[in-house]
Amino acid sequence: MTTTTDPWPLPRVVVAAPASGHGKTTIATGLLAALRRRGLTVSPHKVGPDYIDPGYHALAAGRPGRNLDPFLVGAERIAGLLRHGASVPTPADIAVIEGVMGLHDGAVGRRDYASTAHVARLIEAPVLLVLDTTAQGRSAAALTLGMAAFDPAVRIGGVILNRVGSPRHETLLRDALAEVGVPVLGAVTRAAEVAAPARHLGLVPVAERAPESLAIVTALAELVEATVDLDAVLDLARTAAPLTTPAWDPVTAVGGPAGAERPVVALAGGPAFTFSYAETTELLAAAGADVLTVDPLRDPALPAGTRAVVIGGGFPEAYAQALAGNTTLRAELADFDGPIVAECAGLLYLGRSLDDVPMCGRLDLTARMTGRLTLGYREAVAVTDSPVARAGEPVRGHEFHRTTTDPGHGDRPAWRWNDAEHGFVSGRVHASYLHTHWAGHPDAARRLVEACR
Repeated sequence: MTTTTDPWPLPRVVVAAPASGHGKTTIATGLLAALRRRGLTVSPHKVGPDYIDPGYHALAAGRPGRNLDPFLVGAERIAGLLRHGASVPTPADIAVIEGVMGLHDGAVGRRDYASTAHVARLIEAPVLLVLDTTAQGRSAAALTLGMAAFDPAVRIGGVILNRVGSPRHETLLRDALAEVGVPVLGAVTRAAEVAAPARHLGLVPVAERAPESLAIVTALAELVEATVDLDAVLDLARTAAPLTTPAWDPVTAVGGPAGAERPVVALAGGPAFTFSYAETTELLAAAGADVLTVDPLRDPALPAGTRAVVIGGGFPEAYAQALAGNTTLRAELADFDGPIVAECAGLLYLGRSLDDVPMCGRLDLTARMTGRLTLGYREAVAVTDSPVARAGEPVRGHEFHRTTTDPGHGDRPAWRWNDAEHGFVSGRVHASYLHTHWAGHPDAARRLVEACR
């Protein structure tokens, strides 16, 4: 086994597509599950800020799904985060990285920055291109050739044909791809029975439908085993150059424990609050906290000795009545005198009501669902000192919601971006719509643990 600084010839492959909707999640999740069924230890990763796909990845791989997002954490940390994720709890035999949107689609106004192509370059991994071949024949070869030529630094090592209609259709496509010299590593037929149900913000998270999700992952594994050349995928993954970047280390990132005491930090989980990056827990633990999960749907109280609370994103609107019914926990959070950090769903839960259903009432706001999707990366600056940021501190984050609050921000806003103020700092509460990845600003974890004193 290598140390964290030795070159590591980690086999790895990036699953990409020309655009969203071609089947990246289907293929990536099926590959993870199928390779695991071969007895391999597989490390799952996702380009971008998405929380839901990594849940399916984790179920397929049997270890946490992790995100690789240059915008949120900085390009300089991507290779190290990959190596860290592929190393714990045990070193992986292969890493599978699912892309985001189209291969070359990056942050708006930044060319391909934070795109799948950008990450593939940063981790020096070959790309496995997934093509939705519905109503497409020989043009699939032209599309593939264009994707390969657009950025010579991104190596497309093979194609998986998805949603193939018939054996004749597959033959036509394989012949066309042979003309441009790109190998076909699989041809997946249309299989509606493995489609996961969707919601207004994407797929329904794994935690909300665990038995059905497990059945979907099993079906995806069987589909990939039957239609994809797994040996060829492994051979492609082994062509990746050795990783020479040291593994990211949460202890180094936070500078070690913030004190001798180990305060309990309660992290919201369960079906209503599924949006959390694995590194959040690791950073809090490295800063000296004992991190325990609380499920606001079922747990009547915070864990014993809780000194701080972190409430991330999720779908409280789908569970509003059940959240309202847990009156004892709502009352405890309304009176809790320790620091509370809330993002998006957490913001809604701390308000007075969500779609007229009572919530915690810790913040003087009401929230409601709308028909408008607010989505995108944000470059924010902290407006007010809080348990996770100092006024004037720049932070990068991401918004993704269909709700709105009244008012839109408090007298002491949390952030400012796009010439507007956002979020709430009230006492020791910091709440806003902004999702952040603490690997990009690890001081947040240390500051929160220090605030527990």
